[in-house]
Amino acid sequence: MNRNNEGCLHGARRGRRGQIIIFTTLFVPVLFGMGALTIDYGLVYVYNSQINASTQAAALAGAYAMSQTGATLASTTAVVTAYSGTSGDKNANTDLPGLALASGYPQLSCLNTLINVYGIQCWGPSGSNALVVKQTVTAPLLFLRVFGFSTVTLSATATAAMRGASSGPFNVAIIVDTTGSMNTVDSSVTCNNTRIYCALEGVQLLLGTLSPCLPTESSCGAASAGMVSNSVDRVSLFTFPSVTTATVAGDYNCGTSTPTTSAYATPFPATSTYQVLSFASDYRLSDSATSLNTSSNVVKAAGGKSGCASMPAIGGFGTYYAQVIYAAQAALVAEQSSYANSQNVIILLSDGDATATRTDMPGASTTSGVYISTLQQCHQAITAAGAAAAAGTRVYTVAYGAESSGCASDSPAITPCQTMEQIASSPNYFFSDYTATGGSSSCISAAQPATSLNQIFKAISMDLTNAKLIPNNTT
Repeated sequence: MNRNNEGCLHGARRGRRGQIIIFTTLFVPVLFGMGALTIDYGLVYVYNSQINASTQAAALAGAYAMSQTGATLASTTAVVTAYSGTSGDKNANTDLPGLALASGYPQLSCLNTLINVYGIQCWGPSGSNALVVKQTVTAPLLFLRVFGFSTVTLSATATAAMRGASSGPFNVAIIVDTTGSMNTVDSSVTCNNTRIYCALEGVQLLLGTLSPCLPTESSCGAASAGMVSNSVDRVSLFTFPSVTTATVAGDYNCGTSTPTTSAYATPFPATSTYQVLSFASDYRLSDSATSLNTSSNVVKAAGGKSGCASMPAIGGFGTYYAQVIYAAQAALVAEQSSYANSQNVIILLSDGDATATRTDMPGASTTSGVYISTLQQCHQAITAAGAAAAAGTRVYTVAYGAESSGCASDSPAITPCQTMEQIASSPNYFFSDYTATGGSSSCISAAQPATSLNQIFKAISMDLTNAKLIPNNTT
């Protein structure tokens, strides 16, 4: 190489050394800034995750609290605060000592979507069915302070419905009045068929919303004696008057035979039963299935199989339902012994008017007024339900066309509507379809505005659930 050319190249390289120093000097602050931004962005991401988690926990806890009997805005707010991220509370965050509930929160709401779609009525504090929780905090930054950014304001909002999330397992005893009056036609726009038909339609709706097995299973699998493995909610049908054990299959064999009713005898004979079917969980093939399993006997009894006759209202005796409440409670206790963490539930549907005669109740006292007696028949039912509630059973009642007068055997006087209301173990568990033909418009549930049987059973099915997070924009 020409020595003159070599000298020129060496001089050029010498001249570039200063450019590298300048480039490095300019790039280091940029590199530091990018690193600071990355670290602080990650820190903010963690902060946001923590705030969201505690906000959702507070919303769920508050929604559960507002669904309890006697809940108020003050008691609900206290629970929300206790489960918030505020310093000293259950989800307190030591990294964010300034975290607090935003002013004006929690907010109680009555959301129409929850009413119209899910049947979750607004019977919470101040007529609500959901609440909104918001938390805010001014969080410290680390490296971005060099660039003048020392803090960032963060917030999180969560909305929760009182009901909607699965909370089983439940043992559910459904008691359906099958006295002769249930064959009369309910010509109201919500039914327009016989009362027994409309009542069993409501039972079908309930079967369509309970959980037969775990939601994680794609199929409940094969059933043995009506029970699937890993059952969650188990259902048994009861009827009154009772039927003979020899003919009880007539209630679920699609009309192949007819059941024979029996009297409210004392002692109750082993040849009769109030329980149409033992507890079953095969009413749907999976938790996500939208249709009923037409091979299930409980579905057949409820009229859920096309072309298959449902459980009939044979009648033959008057109305007396204290005895069937005791029978249902005894069956629930036995079932619960096999499922220690389950909750017992009774759902009683009737017009509430006890009308049994001495002939209908052989062996019963005619003077004492204490179970089992032809006197105080409605009060005996209240006592029976009270005993079930005291044992932990949740008792729902559906007054179907209850009249303004009745319960003639009782003193002091009590109406069928009052009887059904007092049988329920909470005011929130009392429902009334007063729109039914023959029903009294004065028989209204103050806590539950649902009036048609389908609405009522949808509301009951939602009540057998727990608080659930919902989108913040739900209206």
